[in-house]
This record gives sequence, structure tokens and C-alpha cells, in this order.
Amino acid sequence: MSHSQPRRAYSITFFTLGCLVLVGASLSPAVATAQDASAEETNTGDDFDKPPANLFQLLYQYSTAPGTGVAPGSLRSVTTDTLKFRFDHKVDLASGWALAFRSDLPLTAKDPITSQNPTGDYLYGVGDADIQAALIHDLDQRWTVGAGVRLIAPTGSNEVGSGKWQMMPGAAVRYALLGINSASYVEPLVRYDVSFAGDPSKKNIGNLQIAPTVNIGLPNRWFFTLFPSADIRVNFSDHVTGQKGVLFLPFDARAGRKLTDNTTVSLEIGVPIIKDYPVYNFKTALRLNVTF
Repeated sequence: MSHSQPRRAYSITFFTLGCLVLVGASLSPAVATAQDASAEETNTGDDFDKPPANLFQLLYQYSTAPGTGVAPGSLRSVTTDTLKFRFDHKVDLASGWALAFRSDLPLTAKDPITSQNPTGDYLYGVGDADIQAALIHDLDQRWTVGAGVRLIAPTGSNEVGSGKWQMMPGAAVRYALLGINSASYVEPLVRYDVSFAGDPSKKNIGNLQIAPTVNIGLPNRWFFTLFPSADIRVNFSDHVTGQKGVLFLPFDARAGRKLTDNTTVSLEIGVPIIKDYPVYNFKTALRLNVTF
């Protein structure tokens, strides 16, 4: 199959999924409860400090980023398609404490130009899997704090994975915006991604990641989130292709809806404002969350 054919196929898949989500959201049954009651059903599954008891997430993400071109020193846009399976489990402890566990398994398609792939065809494989544990504590009705660490394993192949073992400690503070409704909150999250072992020929990783998340609950179980992902980056390690500085600052937003008490769909879009450290040129992610 030619290089252009997979690209068109993935684009068609993405837009089809997006249309299905929008149609599903518009045709789903109206909530037969008062707005305050629906706002109380706040857990969409993506809240670091308020995780559900159990979560299964299916994520499809499409992104482009600068990559090496055919000519020496030239750049081209590299496309990455990721289908990720995620499972979370929370264990409630005494006195408002909880342990939250997370695992991710990505399946990745990518079209870099390398010595093993000189024509830039799509390469397919398992990406870098990870596990995470976090300790969370409810201070009162409004304030919750949490901290944890994620371990990322180099399970992906040379072309679709980082080739590095990575450790990612992080922490978040959540403040419930009860003056708006119980679905609204501010939750800044900070974490640091650092590589510590793996393929010595691969670039070392060391970057600060920030998400100044603001989530607003809207009528009829809709919600809107600014900076839902920790995409603000400051790089302290090896330069990447196209890098001119250390800061990546995007506009990152997500809109979604709880279709049922246990099912949520959302669509996220990220575009760079400052990309001296180029994490992506464009990113969009479609999520299906099932809590239980």
C-alpha cells in the first residue's frame, strides 16, 4: 500500500469517528432529572484527584509533528495515529485517602523517514506501555490533593517507541468551583518526564509538563475543559527535530458530554501558540470513557 493511501484511510477514520460521536451526543436521550442533579454526576473519568472506582477508556489520537525529511537537514510533517486502551482502579482507604492505579497500552501507526524506512511509509506496532500509582487525599469539600508516579516501559519498536525507560512523578491540587456547580473545578497538574535507561542511541528525555486544567460543567451533561492534557512543556534534555528553544505552549481544549451515568465522550483539540520545543503541530483526541 502506498504512503498516501494509509494517510487518507486514517483521516477518513478519524472524521467518521468524530461524526459518530456528535450524532450520538445529539441523539442520546435527554436527562430526566433537574440540572443540579445531573451536575452532581460529575465523574467523567479524566480527573486526576477524583478518579472513579473503575474506568475503561478507549482513545483515538491523531497528531502531526516535525520530522526529518529526505534531504539532509530538511524537515517534513510526521503523522502519528494512536489507539490507546486504558484501565484505572481506585482503592478507598480510611479518612479520605485513596490509592489510584492506571495502566495504558497504545497501538501506534507512524510515518517517519529513517534509514530503515527511507520512503516514509506507515509503520505499525505496540507503543510504549505504562503503569501509574497515585495517593490522593480529600482535605475538605472543595480541596483535594494527589501525587503519584508513572513508569513507562520501552515496549514499542525503534520507529514507534521512545526506546527509553521513563519515570514520571507528578502532583495535582483540585479546587471545586461549587459556586458554579459540582461538575466544575480547577486542577493544576505538574509532572516531570525523565528517562533513566534503555537504548543509548535514542535521545534522552527530560521535560517538565504542566496542565492548568479548568473544567466547567454545562447544562444537559455537557462540559468544557481548558488544558485537559499536560501539553505545556519545558525541555531540559536532548533537543528534538525542529527545536529552537525550550518552551511548548499550546491552546488545548476539550468538549464532551455524559451520554449516560457511566459513559462519556469527548473531543480534544490542541494547536501550538509557542513551539520552540515542538511537541506537535496539531493534535486531536477522541475519548470514550466507561466508568463502573
